[in-house]
Amino acid sequence: MINEIHSVAVVVSDRKKATQWYGEKLGFVTLEDAAEHWTVVAPPGWRTGLHLCEAETLEPGNTGILLYPDDFDATVKELKKKGVEFTQDPKEEPWGTYAMFKDPDGNVFWLMPKE
Repeated sequence: MINEIHSVAVVVSDRKKATQWYGEKLGFVTLEDAAEHWTVVAPPGWRTGLHLCEAETLEPGNTGILLYPDDFDATVKELKKKGVEFTQDPKEEPWGTYAMFKDPDGNVFWLMPKE
């Protein structure tokens, strides 16, 4: 049986620039770097990561990928301070609070407090 997700693919225009952005802006570390093929990045201490796939044709938009920060409000403030562009500022809904941000290629990620 499958018991772990190793990575989730995110299409990027420039793998090296994307790796740098995820490191500088989100504090992710590189788990794998396969020369010119792919890079896997993740929060420190995690084994599941984002598989950064370089491609000429991008399909920007909602990835459906949900990230849980330690402190939701502090993380939103820190990311904004670092220049991360939010497509949805923090919003409360009957089903929960969330915000959405995008990377330089337009890939949109969800951010929610872990409840």
